[in-house]
Amino acid sequence: MDAERFVLGVNYWPRSAAMGWWSRFDAAEVDDDFALLADLGMQVVRVFLLWDDWQPTPDVVSPACLQRFGRVADLAERHGLGLDVTFFTGHMSGPNWAPRWLLHDGAPEPPPAVRQVVSGGRVVAQGYRNPFHDPVALAAERLLLDTVVGSFRKHPAIWMWNLGNEPDLFAWPRTPAAGRAWVADMTDRIKDLDPRHPVTCGLHVASLLEDNALRVHDVFEETDVAVMHAYPMYLPWARHDLDPDLVPFTCALVSAMTGKATLMEEWGGCTAPPGEPSQVWEWTSYGAPRRQFMASEEDLARYVEAVLPKLVDVGATGALLWCFADYHPSLWDRPPCDEARHERHFGLVRPDGSLKPHAEAIRRFARTSPRVLREPRHTVALDVGRDEYYAAPAEHARRLYARYLEQHGL
Repeated sequence: MDAERFVLGVNYWPRSAAMGWWSRFDAAEVDDDFALLADLGMQVVRVFLLWDDWQPTPDVVSPACLQRFGRVADLAERHGLGLDVTFFTGHMSGPNWAPRWLLHDGAPEPPPAVRQVVSGGRVVAQGYRNPFHDPVALAAERLLLDTVVGSFRKHPAIWMWNLGNEPDLFAWPRTPAAGRAWVADMTDRIKDLDPRHPVTCGLHVASLLEDNALRVHDVFEETDVAVMHAYPMYLPWARHDLDPDLVPFTCALVSAMTGKATLMEEWGGCTAPPGEPSQVWEWTSYGAPRRQFMASEEDLARYVEAVLPKLVDVGATGALLWCFADYHPSLWDRPPCDEARHERHFGLVRPDGSLKPHAEAIRRFARTSPRVLREPRHTVALDVGRDEYYAAPAEHARRLYARYLEQHGL
């Protein structure tokens, strides 16, 4: 893949199965979906190896999942798509999907506010051991890397290996040094098998707003690629729910802290029903009140159209939208859709497969053949050391965003 090309892509779960994909696999659906993504001008699909499905026991990697992943990789190659392969998933769309063998009675180690644990396809009232420190989990992680990377390192569809999806939402390392050591160990394990493909770790904006022991500079000094996930509707200091500068700012901030160009690996928004205006939904989710902005399909398309060139301006290397599909109503009574109702409606396509307006916004942008800027037009001037930043990260992020907007006249 052209290193100078601004990459466009999507985070993928199929609309018929959501997180049940690996156990209810349909290759024909994947083929159709990948053909659509290629037609829109996308180059990358991020896929998630749901840990409970992939390792039914700590010493076994599922042969069925390996076979199905091989089919996914072949289909990606057929359609000219690269795969961002995410291990140890882990946290996904609200629940934490824990391997059965990791469970134990009692509360999980931090983060303490785990919303829901799903294991073996059902909600469980158990916690789990810390995968950054538990010796059984660490051995299982190395086995999964050895098996998948060893089997597919030469496949033409592999684009990047990824050590997790917002891993701080599943567990915290006990110290920043421990977090960095875990990333280094897992990255080295992959590199011993496959020195050719880059490695990253799917951090999100929480790693810029709190010291969760996965500090962005520590993590991305150990990996090849820096990434970020961000949504203005979840940040109180965004100017509004569809603030088009917030997502590019987070990339610029990561780049300022790491010295690396940053991939916006997850961004987007959930939509109101077709034809309805932007609105706010309120309901009870995981036993607590939930308030969620739902953009009209047209407003989200305008937001996507505004954000993409701004990501180019900050020197980002690409943008992977969350997510491919709204989930079929038959899934709405099971995790994550039962409690996290907004997760039903994050898609680029509707449950019937029809395109939302922002799909056409991406197609139009792809036709401009955007390139990565070697000298970004907009940057963040980091005026504190990295240790000082993490002494009060939320305050520094808010302050630096205000300065960024003023500096660039935004």
